Amino acid sequence: MTDDVSNSQLSPDGSTLADLVNRLGSQPVAQSARTVGERALWAEGHGASTMLVSAELAAVTARVAPAAPVGPVGSGTAGAGPVLAGSVSEVSGWRVTRAPVTPENLAALRGLVPNLRPQPLGLTTSAGFGDRLGVATPGHVDAMRAAGVASEIAPIFAQQSMRENARTGRTVQEVMDDATLGAFLAGWQGPVGADADHLKSEADIDLCLGAGYTFFTIDPGEHVNSAADDMSGAALQQAFEALPWDALDSSPDDLRARLSASSLDLGYRSLAFGPGELERAAVKYGGAVAHVTRLFRHLTATAAHAVELEVSVDETATPTSLAEHLYLAHEMKRLGVTWVSLAPRFVGAFEKGVEYIGDLAALALDLKGHAAIARELGPYKLSLHSGSDKFTVYPIAAQAAGGAVHLKTAGTSYLEALRVVGAYEPELLRAVTELGIQRFSEDVKTYHISGSPQGMPDLAALDGSALAALLEQVDARQVLHVTFGSALKAHGAELLRVLREHEDAYRGALRRHFERHLVPFKGHTSGGAL
Repeated sequence: MTDDVSNSQLSPDGSTLADLVNRLGSQPVAQSARTVGERALWAEGHGASTMLVSAELAAVTARVAPAAPVGPVGSGTAGAGPVLAGSVSEVSGWRVTRAPVTPENLAALRGLVPNLRPQPLGLTTSAGFGDRLGVATPGHVDAMRAAGVASEIAPIFAQQSMRENARTGRTVQEVMDDATLGAFLAGWQGPVGADADHLKSEADIDLCLGAGYTFFTIDPGEHVNSAADDMSGAALQQAFEALPWDALDSSPDDLRARLSASSLDLGYRSLAFGPGELERAAVKYGGAVAHVTRLFRHLTATAAHAVELEVSVDETATPTSLAEHLYLAHEMKRLGVTWVSLAPRFVGAFEKGVEYIGDLAALALDLKGHAAIARELGPYKLSLHSGSDKFTVYPIAAQAAGGAVHLKTAGTSYLEALRVVGAYEPELLRAVTELGIQRFSEDVKTYHISGSPQGMPDLAALDGSALAALLEQVDARQVLHVTFGSALKAHGAELLRVLREHEDAYRGALRRHFERHLVPFKGHTSGGAL
């Protein structure tokens, strides 16, 4: 992977990229400038006035294809391939297209700039940066560079779950387009993925395929039976017999014959199913295996571009034991499912927006076992869901998995946005917080957190910029985290205005925050080079 900004000469006139942009550009975003073949590309302007610019030597354009007419509706080239649709002018022998930021032009930009087209990331250590407001990607790029991992960790800038999109009012295409624009503006030149997160149906898959997503996270949580943990005797046997055996292409006797006496060498111990463990694992996860298999088969039969799969069972009531992981992996593999990462439910608590809650020594042992299974039965990465702000976990996970990790974050970029809002317009943060307290009991229903308004500081005691201290308090962070949908519905335009007016502050906050997330993986990254 590489993220080097080119300043190479543009043949045949000998201009460097910097010279060309300064000569032809109008308020150019210098960081965005790059060359692709004989074309120079950059952005101009700011915010809603941003334009995408393409420049080619007129002589080259004429040689390749008949030129589009100079005027307001032409494009930089009229030949085959993607083009930016905008106004065309000729300046000093260069044919310059200035195009507005539209879904069509962002699709063309992905066609023109290969690294902006999402691709499967394989076993490379990777990180997902959720962005609920659509303006965080430049800060995420800054963090990748500041952490020194631009050549080690593959980023996913376009990542949102269907639950998040329903609450933000954004579409999967808007998430993709916002990430494309942000990566272009920040001059990112390495590969990217795009995560269609927590999908639960064929319709979800089709929607995200149409938008060009490449990393599909299947969430079979509704098909996990956590009550199996406490089953035994006749109740366990009855539930075991009632599994969807046709969908699993198996039977109770077949499963027992294949796995009851099997074992796996984890390197530091041997893993085998104890009495009742296989049946319990099947009751707990059999429905999930069937669901994942069905959606995987639909994905691979439908996709017209390269895709990869993540399986997520993290949002469940009880931890995934090593024996249960063994069952999951064996059965999915037998049914032809291939996956690049798996998110078990680890011991302890990975709650939204706060540090890990639990015994770190127990977690280290749990990660060691899950990582060993992933190596032996894959290899595939372990995925850390609700992974933001778990600073004590990152070095443990990186070492246990040898860097074969996907780190998934979502709402923490929104919390950093609120931190900036608190510094510059504290009364807006107060309004967002008051609304969050009012909406908490409804908005929290689909989240597993322990924070609540009852544990928050008294808002009346916080004046001015002191309100930003809420972002340091666990209960307040979680209340704000899960009520984002209500906040964006009521105050979204105001929040975006503040962030655009203080863009440098937001980028700086994101850079500092995510640098802490990424640095622990430096030097522990996995293979699978892109």
